[in-house]
Amino acid sequence: MTAHRTVRLVLSLLAGLLLAGTVTTTAQAEDGYRFWGYYQWTNGQWAFAQKGAEGVTPADGSVEGWRYAVGGAKPRVPRAAGDFAAICGATPAESGKKRVALVIDAGTPADSASGETPPAASGTCVVTDPKATGAKILSAVQPVRIEKGLTCGIGGYPGKGCGDPVKNIQVPATDTPVTLEIGAAVGAATTPTPTAVPTNGSSAPAEQEEDAPWGGIVGFVALVVLLAGGTYFVSRRRRASQQS
Repeated sequence: MTAHRTVRLVLSLLAGLLLAGTVTTTAQAEDGYRFWGYYQWTNGQWAFAQKGAEGVTPADGSVEGWRYAVGGAKPRVPRAAGDFAAICGATPAESGKKRVALVIDAGTPADSASGETPPAASGTCVVTDPKATGAKILSAVQPVRIEKGLTCGIGGYPGKGCGDPVKNIQVPATDTPVTLEIGAAVGAATTPTPTAVPTNGSSAPAEQEEDAPWGGIVGFVALVVLLAGGTYFVSRRRRASQQS
């Protein structure tokens, strides 16, 4: 088992214990972790995901949630409800596509490790392929920083760190609800086509890419001519030595 799979298994088991409420809490200060939690809106409430985002394929009409916070025995869910109608209601359905509402809540300044200011909680409707995973849906909206198989940063927040342990955490009994900033609907991210960069450092125009195959053909022809010439030279030397 690789190291990152071991870390993911430990976090998954911890999440299961937190969700099931089997971790015993005491009056003493507890230790926890600072991380992005992954949730699904189910039966009118947030539920901690039982799989990683790359292993979940949300159905059309689903609501995905991410929350950055310091967590211990109590899960820290997104502070806004997963309202599909509010997030995707203005986005028409498309044939052969699915609509998934995505809630991203970066938490509070108190959850930050280095004084970074968390961005406002947002809601975005993602229109994408029916087979798109939770990971692809997230990356369609914000750049994602992955380390050792874990989602460590979303949209550049936080700038560093990943699942760092925190001693003597102070988790509020309840989180004050927030209002989501609803953004424009987006499509799923696609793999960009590589662009050739010329040696002069300027932007490569599209016309230069069309010339690339000819360069390969010319090089190949030159190689064939060189090999043929070498073979002819060797055979002539052999005949000359035999005649002498």
